[in-house]
Amino acid sequence: MNVTLAILIGVMVAVASYLLLHRTLTRIALGVGLLGNAINLLLLVAGGPAGSPPFVAEGQLPADAADPLPQAFALTSVVIGFALTAFLLALAWRGWTIDGDDDVEDDLEDRRLAEAPAAPDPASSPEDAP
Repeated sequence: MNVTLAILIGVMVAVASYLLLHRTLTRIALGVGLLGNAINLLLLVAGGPAGSPPFVAEGQLPADAADPLPQAFALTSVVIGFALTAFLLALAWRGWTIDGDDDVEDDLEDRRLAEAPAAPDPASSPEDAP
């Protein structure tokens, strides 16, 4: 694998991870798209150099044929990434039309549980206390 492509894939994954950690759905959708592109590039680079078509004809060695599996994985990844990005953008649009922003807010039940006092551990009994 080319060192330049390895660095490019690493930078793309790092930027995508940074975008995924934000609370706005638009940045999360951009991070998912960038991560999908980085993974597709990784799959195609890991597939090796381009060879002859994956169909073995008479007189052709099977070792000379290109591996079609990385291309199939990349195509599947493109379809899944497109569907996920479309879903996230639909969520961002709905949040924008309802609230005027696309921030992901904390759930009210999560806030209530975080503010509640810690319950005593049922495994420890009062007789164990010094």
